[in-house]
Parts: sequence; C-alpha cells; structure tokens
Amino acid sequence: MTTAALIVAAGRGRRAGGPFPKQWREIAGAPVAEHTLRAFEEHGLIGLIAIVLHPDDLTGGNAFQARGIRVAHGGADRAESVRNGLAALAGQGVDKVLIHDVARPCVTRDVISGVIAALEDEPGAAPALAVTDALWQGANGFVTGTQDRAGLYRAQTPQGFHYDAICAAHAAHPGGAADDVEVARAAGMRVAIVPGDEDNLKITLPGDFDRADRILRARNGH
Repeated sequence: MTTAALIVAAGRGRRAGGPFPKQWREIAGAPVAEHTLRAFEEHGLIGLIAIVLHPDDLTGGNAFQARGIRVAHGGADRAESVRNGLAALAGQGVDKVLIHDVARPCVTRDVISGVIAALEDEPGAAPALAVTDALWQGANGFVTGTQDRAGLYRAQTPQGFHYDAICAAHAAHPGGAADDVEVARAAGMRVAIVPGDEDNLKITLPGDFDRADRILRARNGH
C-alpha cells in the first residue's frame, strides 16, 4: 500500500499580491510550488504525488506528469479541488494521503514523518502549534474582551488521513469547511494532533515571501 501526497495548488492567492499566483513566484531560486513538491518527492515514505492545478495553469501540467506527478483540475472552491485530487489518486493502491497547501514550501521532513507515523494508529492526523499569545476580542479598533487560549492550536498542513475514509468524508460534506480536518471531524473521524513547526508558514501576504526565502536559504547553507 502507498502513502500519497496531495498538493492543493489551484488558488489564486490575491492577498499575496504580485503579477501572478503565489505558487509560481520564485523564492530561494525556485518557484514556491517547486520547493513544496521537493519536500515530498525527497521523503522516503511518500510513494505517489498528485497536484491540483487551476484551469489556467494546466498547460504546465505536462512537466509535472513527466516526473511522475499526477495532475488534477482545480474546482470552484478548495473542497472541490481536494475531491478532484483524491479522485486522481484512485486505483493507485493508496491507503494513506497527506493533503498539503502548496503555499507552505518550508514544510520539514520531521513534520511529514510525524503525520505519517500517527496514521499508523489513528484515522487522521495533522500538525499544529499551541497558541501561546494572549487573545483578545475586539470591535471597531478597540479591545472588547479576552479569550482563554487553553486548548487552542494554530493548524498547519499536511493533514493526513486514511484514503478511503477522507474520500467518503468529502463526498458526504455539504461544503464550506475551513480545511480537511473539519471535513473529517464532520464525518466522525478522530484526528490526532502532532507537533507542527514555526517555519512551516503559509505564504499569504507579501511579506511572507521574504520570510520563506530566508528559511529555505538558511537550510541550504546560503
């Protein structure tokens, strides 16, 4: 049986600015998507990779297919894109799948390994970091209250699941979920929390490119 990685890369990332989607912008000598793919290609426990691309980007899919990466069409929203990606993995002997945002190019081998290891005992697992900052409630630019941070976590990806179970969960979900953990829990699946990494940031805003670039260059000895 195979553990697969599903890279969701169909978004447009408008908050990140720039002339084209963030996954194709270059950091540390290569596009964001390339760094993300390499993290999974170079991990010895990942046997198959699929990437979900926006229809406007499908012309570049041939290069991915040439290196053994399966390509799926992006959908109207993230959930549909994930469903399309899961379908692209059907019939390939996949028993576990790690679903990862392309905009997290700094994911580490340890984070990937932690998710895979947890799936030996649980149907779902995902990395997260405990919230350590004080939390406020606010309105109109003023603090209106505080929020207890006990038991709160910052979610990351890859979020891993037993393949058949997450396919069924997505098929049954009405839509609108923030991530795949929400889809899994709506189907009654238990999801284990494994250690995340502060460097596993999601590129969202313009300043995130520089931070990701510094992280990757430091790892490569530059």
